[in-house]
Amino acid sequence: VQLQASGGGLVQPGGSLRLSCAASGSIFPINVMGWYRQAPGRLRELVATVTIDGSTNYGDFLEGRFAVSRDVAKNTLYLAMDGLKPEDTAVYYCRAVISARIYWGQGTLVTVSS
Repeated sequence: VQLQASGGGLVQPGGSLRLSCAASGSIFPINVMGWYRQAPGRLRELVATVTIDGSTNYGDFLEGRFAVSRDVAKNTLYLAMDGLKPEDTAVYYCRAVISARIYWGQGTLVTVSS
């Protein structure tokens, strides 16, 4: 199973980014897909997850600024991020749960700075 995350970059405070994560390999079914992030010196934390039936869960810090979605047919996960703040700066990782096993992608760096 491979998870390829993309879409990170440098953005100014208040800006937007859209992350994508494409899954490939022996991946049927993907029970849960999600985004986690890790800032320097901090533990990895939940950003958002979405189950195969579309149920979502978000980290408490988001205040409605991010939206997670998935295209089940394309095995792709998305994260739309609006109102970005400097404290959102982190490496964002894609995670998939397949048959009770957890897989991680390589991460994509998001930097929010003026």
